[in-house]
Amino acid sequence: MSEEVKTKNKDYLIIKLIIGVILGFIVGIFSNQQIIGVINTIKFILGQIILFVVPLIILGFITPAITQMKSNASKMLGTMLGLSYVSSVGAAFMSMVAGYALIPLLNIERNKEVAKVLPDLIFKVEVPQIMSVMSALVLSIFLGLAVIWTNSKKVEELLIEFGNITLSIVNKIIIPILPFFIASTFATLAYEGKIINQLPVFFKVIIIVLIGHFIWLFILYTIGGIVNKCNPLDVLRHYGPAYLTAVGTMSSAATLPVALKCARKSPVLDEDVVNFGVPLGSNTHLCGSVLTEVFFVMTVSKILYGQIPSLGTMLLFIVLLGVFAVGAPGVPGGTVMASLGIIYSVLGFKEDGTALMLTVFALQDSFGTACNVTGDGALTMILNGLFKKRNNN
Repeated sequence: MSEEVKTKNKDYLIIKLIIGVILGFIVGIFSNQQIIGVINTIKFILGQIILFVVPLIILGFITPAITQMKSNASKMLGTMLGLSYVSSVGAAFMSMVAGYALIPLLNIERNKEVAKVLPDLIFKVEVPQIMSVMSALVLSIFLGLAVIWTNSKKVEELLIEFGNITLSIVNKIIIPILPFFIASTFATLAYEGKIINQLPVFFKVIIIVLIGHFIWLFILYTIGGIVNKCNPLDVLRHYGPAYLTAVGTMSSAATLPVALKCARKSPVLDEDVVNFGVPLGSNTHLCGSVLTEVFFVMTVSKILYGQIPSLGTMLLFIVLLGVFAVGAPGVPGGTVMASLGIIYSVLGFKEDGTALMLTVFALQDSFGTACNVTGDGALTMILNGLFKKRNNN
């Protein structure tokens, strides 16, 4: 009976997240500077706690998953990285084609309204991560492979225990505070007025990008279902809480605990593959963000400089952007921040173009992140079809 209660509580997560989004907007719209200062402080502290746990999640889930993959580990790692790159570049190419076809038909004017500025934090409690996300990712890969090469049974058992401990932290601490973190995030966004003020300007562009997200997810899940020989809805239908969490946090890394819980509910995915693919995908697979960035840089270039970059320029930008996306951190704005160098050098954007790019990207960053996270389920399904144990029987 207790297990049934636990299951029901997990199913209520999506409802709690929706309530958090709604309440956050309402509170943010009607808050004064003092109230929003308190909310912004709460948001900062909760965000620090969530991000502190992310390297532990990577170490606790990816490393044991690698050790349990044995001889398939190296192949699976290379396959996942390759899938992440191909997915990002494919999404970017589709976005580029849509950009050349649709942007000339749009009549978009820049909104010059200035958003409110968030007040300073009442107090600042920083909780530094024990290591960076990328350091944890590299360490988990090296450590997992080394355990396999040396056949270290005791270390493998220790890593499995550490994974169980990490899972307990996620279930007892991270999941319960997520609705409050999302509520505070949306409250600050509503107070700033960025979304409300800028939405009329870029509404058409954002709608096009969102449609692009769903088209790309449809393609990924169709391929995943074919490779895994299953109904892709058996994975996709569990991803609602992860999608909404990503919308609220704007961070693949912060959404990782929920994404893992969602993927584990699927009857067509092996747990070992999920523990490997989902955390790795959250740091290497950014198809939604890449798709968005490509369409937005083309739009911003048209608005500010009067023309869309040439085909050759865009192809070079996409190839390089795919590399940067694989290495970008799974935090809000990670993709566009990692690619600022090629926005300057390849596209020739000046300071005004970069500033506008960062602003408009932030308007939909949550939905791009949600596409990234949901797409991880499709790549994990492909991995499952290629490496699942029953294929070897």
